[in-house]
Amino acid sequence: MRIKILLLFLLVSMQLSAQIHDPVQWSITENKKDDNTLEISYKATIEEGWNIYSNILPQGGPVATSVTYTTLENAEVDGDFVAERSAVEEYLEAFSMNVGKYKEDIVFKQRIKILSANYVIEGNLRYMACNDADGICAPPASVAFEFKSSQTKKELLPYAYKQLSTEPSYLPQWTPMVDELQSFSDEPEEGNSLLYIFIASFIGGLLALLTPCVWPMIPMTVSFFLKHTETRKKAIAKAVTYGLSIIIIYLVLGLLVTTLFGASALNDMSTNAWFNIFFFILLLFFAASFFGAFNLTLPASWTTKIDAKADATTGFVSILLMAFTLALVSFSCTGPIIGTLLVEAASSGVSVGPTIGMFGFSLALAIPFALFAIFPTLIKSLPKSGSWLNTIKVVLAFIELALALKFLSVADLAYGWGILPRETFLVLWIVIFFLLGLYLLGVIQFKYDTKPAHLSVTRLFLAIIPLAFSLYMLPGLWGAPLKAISAFAPPMSTQTFNLSQQNKEIVFDDYDKAKAYAKEQNKPLFVDFTGYGCVNCRKMESSVFVEDKVRDILDSEYVMVTLYVDDKTYLPSPMVVEENGREVTLKTYGDKWSYLQRYKFGANAQPYYILLSPEGRPLASPYGYDEDVEKFVEFLNKGIDK
Repeated sequence: MRIKILLLFLLVSMQLSAQIHDPVQWSITENKKDDNTLEISYKATIEEGWNIYSNILPQGGPVATSVTYTTLENAEVDGDFVAERSAVEEYLEAFSMNVGKYKEDIVFKQRIKILSANYVIEGNLRYMACNDADGICAPPASVAFEFKSSQTKKELLPYAYKQLSTEPSYLPQWTPMVDELQSFSDEPEEGNSLLYIFIASFIGGLLALLTPCVWPMIPMTVSFFLKHTETRKKAIAKAVTYGLSIIIIYLVLGLLVTTLFGASALNDMSTNAWFNIFFFILLLFFAASFFGAFNLTLPASWTTKIDAKADATTGFVSILLMAFTLALVSFSCTGPIIGTLLVEAASSGVSVGPTIGMFGFSLALAIPFALFAIFPTLIKSLPKSGSWLNTIKVVLAFIELALALKFLSVADLAYGWGILPRETFLVLWIVIFFLLGLYLLGVIQFKYDTKPAHLSVTRLFLAIIPLAFSLYMLPGLWGAPLKAISAFAPPMSTQTFNLSQQNKEIVFDDYDKAKAYAKEQNKPLFVDFTGYGCVNCRKMESSVFVEDKVRDILDSEYVMVTLYVDDKTYLPSPMVVEENGREVTLKTYGDKWSYLQRYKFGANAQPYYILLSPEGRPLASPYGYDEDVEKFVEFLNKGIDK
């Protein structure tokens, strides 16, 4: 009976709490008693009809008024958290006990002993307000506070800062150390990230060549250059111009994206819920089209007019228009590929990532078309369009279906929805690639497929790949690391059933608390700047962090803090800081840690690893994406040696 009453009490409270507007206002002040003692006063101004509970309640009762000190630098608690008068005792049937209540304004006090002239006191006051007449309660709430000496204030705030809300807070000691990091001989490398972006984009361009939207442009290209070429020398010159035009068109798109948005803005966009849901729906839309649900084409008048204009003009303009026609005609197939590549490039945090991605994609697309323009006779050796092109289209549909889940997963992780944990993601991928294998075997067919007379050896070998891939992913349902897909699958921490204990555990997720703990333990600090949408971060976690020699060093020698720069959890109150001469509002924890990385360490790429002494000084050059385990161990040992 007691449990039912309690549940009803909480349910009513939750339903009606949205209508309640701050029934209790707090004023938290400090009063210096002498050179070594502070008294902090917590004054509650309570609206008529409301009450808060005492700081002393029996176990199993409602939420008591309490204070927790998260930071005490050069200070310590001296005595108990007490009220200036006794609470009124009343019997609560919901809890079957007597509890103390304050129905009028009340002041709580706490003495703090000061150990040094430079001190910092930080904490949270927690309380719960109820209205007995209406039978409702507001949800438990907390108020953050901090006090520090005038010397500490100057030291902790070396930049312009102001608080947007009335709730007192502060940005901790984030003095830039870019110059100190640059004093180390070796610099963080972005080469691997850029190489990965280029290779992935180049492969994406090669895949685009095999789509039904691009393939018909090959004979059109040959026809165009046969009509406009007189000599071999001119043919080569025009073909090279054509190839460069294709690259320029796509490269301009990449440069526009980089210039207009910037890497950090794109990184934020890449983990935005609506942006990722939009891409999730868009890829589902394209996949349905590729499966044969409907045909997706641009208006014929667009391409016809541009193609006619290309025929009517001469020189560079006509070649550029022909390249633009290729981009338009192929959009329905290359669009989702380009979009995926741009988002992945932006998620890397490398400022030139989108540009490098578009260059790799356009280069793969331009080389074959330039060759066909030089040697029109090559067209005769190409297979004619037919059922094999539809097969490629359906295969791409399965792949886009799998990639769509990646976008949904990024939004799910960044906002903490919990709708797509690792095992759910793996089950869906296993089914998708198993069905792809069955399709290649001819077991299932779609609208525009032509049933083959027999299973060819080529299709058999191709079918083995997705079927084997499905079997490879099965152990992941029980916690196997699955390094091959670690860049796409959600992190191991989202898996509820895990037989393997070799997973990266987050000890701290707050830089300042980790730094204080490192100083207390006299251990160096390992700072891991990462992101939910960071592909290379997942690779490092699954291939480097799980190694025993790496895990042993991190567990025994370092205090580890993992900071997600795309965490969409809102801060208790927004912060406004100055960056590059302008005000920047930090609304989420991701904003805060991204700003920390940019302001203090002068970087915005992830993964990004920093080793700091217990006092917060750098011990080695930062470490970026590099899956060489021995090199990473050497990096960790540098910090220990220092």
